[in-house]
Amino acid sequence: MFGKMEPFLATAVQHPPVFLDLGKSVDKACQLIGEAAQAGSQLIVFPETWLPGYPIWLDVAPGAGLWDYEPATAVFRRLFQNSVAMGGTAVTRLQQAAKAANAIVVMGMNERDGGTLYNTILYIGADGEIMGKHRKLMPTYTERLVWGQGDGSTLTVVDTPLGRLGGLVCWEHWMPLARFAMHDQQELIHVAQWPTVKEILLVASRSYAFEGQCFVVAAGTALQKRDLAHLDLSLLDEIPGEPETFLMRGGSAIIAPNGDILAGPAAPAPVFVTAEIEPQKAIDGRLTLDVTGHYARPDVFQLQVNAAPRTNVSGM
Repeated sequence: MFGKMEPFLATAVQHPPVFLDLGKSVDKACQLIGEAAQAGSQLIVFPETWLPGYPIWLDVAPGAGLWDYEPATAVFRRLFQNSVAMGGTAVTRLQQAAKAANAIVVMGMNERDGGTLYNTILYIGADGEIMGKHRKLMPTYTERLVWGQGDGSTLTVVDTPLGRLGGLVCWEHWMPLARFAMHDQQELIHVAQWPTVKEILLVASRSYAFEGQCFVVAAGTALQKRDLAHLDLSLLDEIPGEPETFLMRGGSAIIAPNGDILAGPAAPAPVFVTAEIEPQKAIDGRLTLDVTGHYARPDVFQLQVNAAPRTNVSGM
């Protein structure tokens, strides 16, 4: 669980992507990975669906949910065309950037698989190898217009030289059983990906840190309306506000196992949020709380997880 037990730096990236432009966003990601690593970070975390951007229009564009509405279809088309295919060039470039930086990279991305998009966390090791991925189990509210559901096969934690690393996306942090399944896998560092870390979402992140007795890197994007200006998409033009209006306000933070905030929450700006992770602190609280160990009651409560990949067709 605890890796080498040596302190290390972790960074949450709060910069915006080049919205809905996969190629330029990957360029920017590689640059940011290099900058964070040059400053000493060994773990670099990006926010929810940073590649090529969180579908913020679902929250703020009046026509986003209208049936047969061409402006909404056009934005989805752009998102689909700029989403990440596993094994594609975008992933290869991220692998190269992680290896060059000698840093673990955790990327939030719109993943395209067949004709469906998924909200995915991708884990890339400091050696450039893919360690695993997680797909969001339940898209929240209007998100179901653009994403499919993940399954239990990606509700996993990966081993790294720094320690065991896992993550959940956004409102998965309000799913008690998902949290318990993750806690049982003994995370040292937990990635909490959000579009933007509002106050109640910071509450969830701090609660997760204490409940799991782990460090939490809560990553959110700072995105202004001006960051959409390069797109010729009328649905985005419907979004109210001035160019300097923040559609997503960042709020990234890094949290200790006792719930204390080590860094952040960051003001709305394109910044790095960095803190030192001291693995031994994840041991101290276990004297009093280990929710899947000495503080559990398996004679009263048990959780069964279906970890099999979900397929629509078998035997072919």
